[in-house]
Amino acid sequence: MHKMLSHGVVVEDNWTVVTAPDLESGVLPAGDILLPLNYWLEKRDELLLQQADRAVGVWIDSHEEVEALVEGLADDLARLPVVAINFPKFVDGRGFSSARLLRDRYQYQGEVRAIGEFIRDQLFLMQRCGFSQFSFANEIDLQAAAASLKDFSEAYQTAADQPQPLFKRLR
Repeated sequence: MHKMLSHGVVVEDNWTVVTAPDLESGVLPAGDILLPLNYWLEKRDELLLQQADRAVGVWIDSHEEVEALVEGLADDLARLPVVAINFPKFVDGRGFSSARLLRDRYQYQGEVRAIGEFIRDQLFLMQRCGFSQFSFANEIDLQAAAASLKDFSEAYQTAADQPQPLFKRLR
């Protein structure tokens, strides 16, 4: 089974990321699933009924807006245990903003997971933006990746993980 980082610890990833080609068959895989945002928006009511049998989360692609998940559906975030944000390339930084919006603007308390093409060097900043889980597309040393979350002991500026700047914390 695939492993990932969750809150800095290596754990089993028992969620299946469902993609558009997977949906063509009309049959969702068994177990906990992460569905594309547009599919969630189309089938939301039907999927909410299934949540008694399995956990259902949503994944957002880099070109999609987080606002689409909350506009008109304000209570959806509270029902979703995981919102995953896809990084199609490690140089695509839009996912950082999406995580920050989920945490700061929409007060999302569930898991914010990074999926796709990101690199270990980005983890500390991703965590500061609000990511709590990291599911790498490529095989990496997860223990070393977990250690990289502690590369820096302090950060000067505010972020999702620290609302006060360093100068206010040192008083």
